[in-house]
Amino acid sequence: MITTSPRAQVRNHDMTAAWRHVDVVLCALVGMTATIGSLMIYSATRNKEASIPFIEKHIIFVTVGIAAMVICATIDYVKLRDWARLLYVLGIISLVGVLSPIGSEHKGIKAWYDIGPFQIQPAEVAKVLVIVAVASYLGTSVTKLGARHLVVSLLMFGVPMGLIMLQPDLGTNLVFVMIAAGMLAVAGIPMRYLVALGVVAVIGVVGILQSDTLDKYQRDRLTTVFRSEQADSAAVYNTKQSQTAISLGGLTGKGYLEGAYTAGGSVPEQQTDFIFTVPGEELGFLGSSVLLLLLGGIVWRVWRTAQLARDEVGRLICVGILCLLVFHIFENVGMNLGIMPVTGIPLPFVSYGGSATISAFACMGLVLNVHMRRFS
Repeated sequence: MITTSPRAQVRNHDMTAAWRHVDVVLCALVGMTATIGSLMIYSATRNKEASIPFIEKHIIFVTVGIAAMVICATIDYVKLRDWARLLYVLGIISLVGVLSPIGSEHKGIKAWYDIGPFQIQPAEVAKVLVIVAVASYLGTSVTKLGARHLVVSLLMFGVPMGLIMLQPDLGTNLVFVMIAAGMLAVAGIPMRYLVALGVVAVIGVVGILQSDTLDKYQRDRLTTVFRSEQADSAAVYNTKQSQTAISLGGLTGKGYLEGAYTAGGSVPEQQTDFIFTVPGEELGFLGSSVLLLLLGGIVWRVWRTAQLARDEVGRLICVGILCLLVFHIFENVGMNLGIMPVTGIPLPFVSYGGSATISAFACMGLVLNVHMRRFS
């Protein structure tokens, strides 16, 4: 007869008790959003030639993402807190490695590892690891947060941001800036420090745009929204095509798989950066609004979990993920509508992209983790 040790029985009991408190609403919202995303990716890529169809690769990404979500929800985030330094170092190593000869360059940015037909972008994973590391540092402080905590936190954000800037990828760094601002503000860093930090950040972004750090086409994409009448046609082409596709959808859309712009491949990078044009054209204003409501629902559940968290570490993890989601959604939809700069930031659970998809699901696993253990 096989018996289970008392310690194992306790672990199993704790795990079962935790899963009784899983946020079913969040799971449902993520599932519905990811399903719509898969349908939109199929519509945008069904006429594109590839060794492996985009939709098949995306289904693999979603499957791996769901597995990552379950793993991140299962391991008590208190243990993740204990591993935070190691996870942070692994993230930094991955960012250093991608700048070496083993990293691959696409469209002027050296940000990927090529593994057969798949690509891994470590910057997407680094976002999650940095959130956990900074939350663990600030959330476990036994003294009042002050200048020392601010400096250490900025270094924790600054090292990966510096490595990402060497790729160069300003869009991803803007996400890090939003995450840092939200987490530092909620953690209780004095406001005078945050104001000074904001001024420095604005000066830094302007300086980068005025320097030769970015290629000309990258600077044009970022600044076109502010000076579209002076920019050349190549710089505004993506935005114009995106706006046209969305305007063709009207109130109810052309119908699924019936969008002429989508079927004809008229919008560049439609399955990734400009995925919002697909529901815009095929599902119209009403269908796009449903998608935005689902994304808004996810944001609401993350915000609610931050309020319910049992400790400061859990709260800061949720706040970091909340800032990430809000900025991704606002920036991606905004650039599709032509009111935000084109930065290459994907729409969570909707855009095609392995690293971004898996990281988004992992973030939801962390939120579920905090929610499940709010009574512990």
